[in-house]
Amino acid sequence: MIISMVIVNCFLFNSCSKDEDYSERDDKSIREYLQKKSLTAQKTESGLYYIITVPGNSQKPDLNSMVTVHYKGYFLDDAVFESSYSGSAPTFPLSGVLKGWQEGMQLFGKGGKGTLFIPSRLAYGDSALPGIPANSVLIFDIHLINIE
Repeated sequence: MIISMVIVNCFLFNSCSKDEDYSERDDKSIREYLQKKSLTAQKTESGLYYIITVPGNSQKPDLNSMVTVHYKGYFLDDAVFESSYSGSAPTFPLSGVLKGWQEGMQLFGKGGKGTLFIPSRLAYGDSALPGIPANSVLIFDIHLINIE
């Protein structure tokens, strides 16, 4: 009986680990980061957390907008993986970026500043990129400079 329970538990444990729910893991990791840093963030229905430090004006982008944004991207350990601040702010279509950016940028008005805490499913999911491991929570400090 004990051997069969061990076998069943091993099977269940391995099945669960293969199908790990990254949504719950990411949410917990983001909440722990916010608590550790004494930050208060809002959460959208999708699981995106955000802090608006400067709301900007009433003009907000939509998915058809071209946006000019300065940003710094980093992980939950505060290691920076990318920043636009060493050069001019890039301009790009909002429809062509991460889902977390697509949703989060629409919360800011032109001139707005803040931070997006993007769960892995709204970022690159289980795809790894050079310098960004698969299933990574990403944090972006953003400054929405212009909207076209």
